This record gives sequence, structure tokens and C-alpha cells, in this order.
Amino acid sequence: MNYSDDIHNYYERLVGDRIEELELQRRYDQDFLADLCCLVLNQLPPRYIRHEVDMAFFLPPSKRLDMEMQVHKAVNEALEFLTERNKSQNKK
Repeated sequence: MNYSDDIHNYYERLVGDRIEELELQRRYDQDFLADLCCLVLNQLPPRYIRHEVDMAFFLPPSKRLDMEMQVHKAVNEALEFLTERNKSQNKK
């Protein structure tokens, strides 16, 4: 069994959805977005699943909303951090 194909962190999808929602791929390059994803996912608790349908069936709407709010906060914080880091690096 290849675990990497069967198991993934549900937050990865939520983070990807948020990045698309904010259209960050239009403003930032792939390196920036990869750093952003790493920073965001490291702020969130892992939630490993095998199938998306499992989360849709077993996750109460209130928990889903809470997870989305955590993602929004983590993305905002990571964007702020990376933006400030890039500003300070460009001053050098």
C-alpha cells in the first residue's frame, strides 16, 4: 500500500480553496505560494483522511466553519509574515 496516495491532510484542500478564493496565484509566484502553504499548514492541526466524502458525512457544519475560520486566520498571518519578510529582504 502506498500511503501517500491514500492518505492526506484535509486542511491541504481547505488551504488550496482559500488561496484560489483570494486569487493569490495571480499575485504571487509558485515559490511564494509554496512557502505560504507550508507556513499555513504548520499553524493548523493535522486532520488526516482517506476520502473527502468521509469529511462531508462525518463533519458537523459548525466544525467545518471552525476549520475554515482557522484557515482564514492562518493564511492572513502567513501572508503578513511573508510580505514583511520580502520587504525587509528587498531593502538590503
